[in-house]
Amino acid sequence: MKKKTLATVISQKEIAPGIFDMWLKTEIAAEAGAGQFIGVFSPDKSTILPRPISICEVDKAQSAIRLVYRIAGKGTAEFSKSVAGDTLEVLGVLGNGYDLEALQGKTVMLMGGGIGIPPMLELAKELFMQNEKLTAEGKAECKSEIIVVVGYRDAQTFLKEDLEKYGRVVIASEDGSVGTKGNVMNAVAEEGLKADAICSCGPMPMLRAIKKYAEEAGIPAFISLEEHMACGVGACLGCVVKTKEIDHHSHVNNARICTDGPVFLAADVEI
Repeated sequence: MKKKTLATVISQKEIAPGIFDMWLKTEIAAEAGAGQFIGVFSPDKSTILPRPISICEVDKAQSAIRLVYRIAGKGTAEFSKSVAGDTLEVLGVLGNGYDLEALQGKTVMLMGGGIGIPPMLELAKELFMQNEKLTAEGKAECKSEIIVVVGYRDAQTFLKEDLEKYGRVVIASEDGSVGTKGNVMNAVAEEGLKADAICSCGPMPMLRAIKKYAEEAGIPAFISLEEHMACGVGACLGCVVKTKEIDHHSHVNNARICTDGPVFLAADVEI
């Protein structure tokens, strides 16, 4: 159930040029999961609409959510100035997230590009914890194998060490300064990686390439679509994607990314 509430900044730091890492203490952490997002309102009240930010990590025990985001405009620039103890108005939890049960027992490639990397951390963490639970229950044969493939612009490999806690990490960089030179698909080819399923988030060209690869390989790909959102609650139809199914709200073959997504089975959407 989404709600608008005040969150307290626990910490914030710049981890790469223009990329910030912020922990928020908020009651909505109790319902948050991998692939979902929240809307963060700027302290500047002239900026009316919230900025949708993907959830990077959740600490339910501490009622905390971690956001790793890039400054993209006035709103994100404003709340990047927040320091510990400040409060921010947030709306959440939003979106559908990834289906962990559908990934159980599979070799899963988590593929993130640029600012699409942060959501892969919570997903890797949740899959790892699911594996730990299955082992404790004597169901080790149902565990997932986790391979994380991430693409950066350069050697600023933010979140690399965090991701390495939960699975094998393979890196690509546009300038070739670290890992495979090129993009995530170049890294998959160079390393000869194979999987039963893909979960991904990143720029549209990357998602298109993943959709094509998954179709050719005959495996499911769950993609998180990062589009500009306005209301964040499905009322304005400002973020739509063409789908196979007719949307009950608009009565056409569209889905609202903010409410029906952001995670979709790639085969079900036209991108």
